[in-house]
Amino acid sequence: MILQFSDLISKRERVKAIDYAFEMGSVDHEGEKIKAIEPVKVKGKFSFDEGLLELNVDVDTVLDLSCSRCLEIFSYPIHISVNERFTNNLSDEDDDSIFVDGDTIDITEIIANNIISALPIKRLCSENCKGLCQQCGTNLNKKQCSCDNNEIDIRLAKLNDLFSK
Repeated sequence: MILQFSDLISKRERVKAIDYAFEMGSVDHEGEKIKAIEPVKVKGKFSFDEGLLELNVDVDTVLDLSCSRCLEIFSYPIHISVNERFTNNLSDEDDDSIFVDGDTIDITEIIANNIISALPIKRLCSENCKGLCQQCGTNLNKKQCSCDNNEIDIRLAKLNDLFSK
């Protein structure tokens, strides 16, 4: 959705309601394809106050993510609030506002960037995900493997020999 500065600046009413949805394509993030399986719903307002334009919206969607432990694809709901400030005047620019060169802002890209930044660092399909076997690669959530996973630290091997006698 493209918003124009002049629409808000020239009008008596300096608030514009936003209620729209868009399809977010697949995004590459840290080697992973992130795809929205539902349209991204954006609802809130865009307002002009003291030379700055403010975007205050709530964003809802569901993403397909890959689990960090078992590598299975799972659905991850997103519910975030996006609060951004914009200016097209260089003298008004501060650390909290984004400078926009021109009269228009494409907020779709800003919403997509906020969705990506809201993702957890470690994405898990469930809190108790068992992951993959380190030796054979079996998904331990689906079945148990017969691998010997009793790895012993070399520094403690003598201690293990003492207890095994």
